[in-house]
Amino acid sequence: MKAKKKPKFESERVPLQDAIPLDTPLAIFVDPSSACNFRCSFCPTGHRDLIADTGRFQGAMAWDTFTKVVDDCKAFASPVKLLRLYKDGEPFLNKRLADMVAYAKRSGHIERVDTITNGSLLTPERVKPVLDAGIDRISISVDGMSREHYKQVTGYDLDFDEFVKNVRWLYANKGSCEIAVKIIDDIVTEEQRKQFYDIFEDHCDVISSENLIPSWPEFDIEERSPFQMKGKETFHLPLKPKDVCTFIFYSIAVNADGKVSACLMDWTRKLSVGDVKTQSLKDIWHSQPMNDLRLQHLEGRARENPVCGQCGELYYCQMDNIDTHREQLLPKFAEYARKTSVIPAE
Repeated sequence: MKAKKKPKFESERVPLQDAIPLDTPLAIFVDPSSACNFRCSFCPTGHRDLIADTGRFQGAMAWDTFTKVVDDCKAFASPVKLLRLYKDGEPFLNKRLADMVAYAKRSGHIERVDTITNGSLLTPERVKPVLDAGIDRISISVDGMSREHYKQVTGYDLDFDEFVKNVRWLYANKGSCEIAVKIIDDIVTEEQRKQFYDIFEDHCDVISSENLIPSWPEFDIEERSPFQMKGKETFHLPLKPKDVCTFIFYSIAVNADGKVSACLMDWTRKLSVGDVKTQSLKDIWHSQPMNDLRLQHLEGRARENPVCGQCGELYYCQMDNIDTHREQLLPKFAEYARKTSVIPAE
């Protein structure tokens, strides 16, 4: 049976404006590893000089940091809908990824666990324990259509035939786990795009092709990468400038060292709002820095923020658009923040 052709993100959920303010984040991004074995030119993590300049931790998340995150979720008013084991690096570089999935699934206060991977380490020996642990979805980014193409795009020597074999093994042995596969249109020719569908659409549940998008703040894809952006849409959604980033109202991101970012796209660590090693995740979710950022957006001042103002997410990647509800939400959220904001200890 051929896979469904659809974007990896869908909007079948309660309108966000009806849910704000959220006592519990809908999604928590946790980075099992901030390092990556690829050197993709269109991703900040692929530029070692840029990452060194940020001073950010490079490595795997410690086990006790991860268990603290999961244990902290119990304090929220309701279960977390999604724990996504992904942020800046390659999740399978953390050798305890399967243990992470199992621990989160056993917790009783996280509904779904998934991950996004470049697929280079998806050998049966590595991925079977993750499947056995009960992961709900694995999304695979295909970054080339041959060994030579992978070297050009990622700087990584990938045995493409073995990679295809591993993806097929994964799909054949996935159990209830959903397998999604996607490719970036900008890195392939039309012939290679057809080849992508021919090779993979019988061996996954969801398949998609998407455009490169200038989403990371302070990172110019077309300046840093030889690949030019072909399209001006993403996830098959119409593009429209927005005043309010919706991500900060329903999600939060825990970096590999335990420091918490207000947004998944915070690769420079300039939107740090806490540290799970010294604070509870609930307190960080309701923290004054987090709420101040949300209020800044609802006040229509997001572009005054030196990070948010340079972020392509405001234009390209918002599944929701709450701009027309901004004036209605502002007093409501301001009162909520006044009652709930946690001021970080000095």
